[in-house]
Amino acid sequence: MKATGIVRRIDDLGRVVIPKEIRRTMRIREGDPLEIYTDADGEVIFKKYSPIGELSAQTKQFAEVLNRSTNLPILISDRDRIIACAGMPKRDVLERRIGAEVEELMEKRASYVAVVDNERICPIDGVQRYAGAVYPIIGAGDVSGAVILMLNENGSPPTQTETKLAQVAASFLGRQMEE
Repeated sequence: MKATGIVRRIDDLGRVVIPKEIRRTMRIREGDPLEIYTDADGEVIFKKYSPIGELSAQTKQFAEVLNRSTNLPILISDRDRIIACAGMPKRDVLERRIGAEVEELMEKRASYVAVVDNERICPIDGVQRYAGAVYPIIGAGDVSGAVILMLNENGSPPTQTETKLAQVAASFLGRQMEE
């Protein structure tokens, strides 16, 4: 754990303000859930809670099934990071931050499908691979992540069937979030 040098006091209602700089760098937005941990040394640790992360076993299986069905690399993210992948080396993508374009799509609750000669979306910070389709995972009215269908090796856009499968995956995972 690294020290920030920032000190905050607890108010009379037991609240503490997380500084704007930390919220910005950690991508903590208003309304985001935080898990609270304590340890024997008296430390209190706040960690961003990922509801879709609770379904990690299902998301991994879903990514693998989608990859086998489409023969395309599949990524599943929470609101900040890639939490499951299939068809790409896990060490290259798991736990990496999502790109700003994918984050913006989730904020707008919008989907994306690549079209020939159109601008491409790079879904992972620092990885030069492009998305073929992005569908937000929406459950109980909240966006909790995205299903990302990557472009194949030759860069051709996904078929209508492939994009429909990604859309169904996002809907299914959103439904799982509600239960």
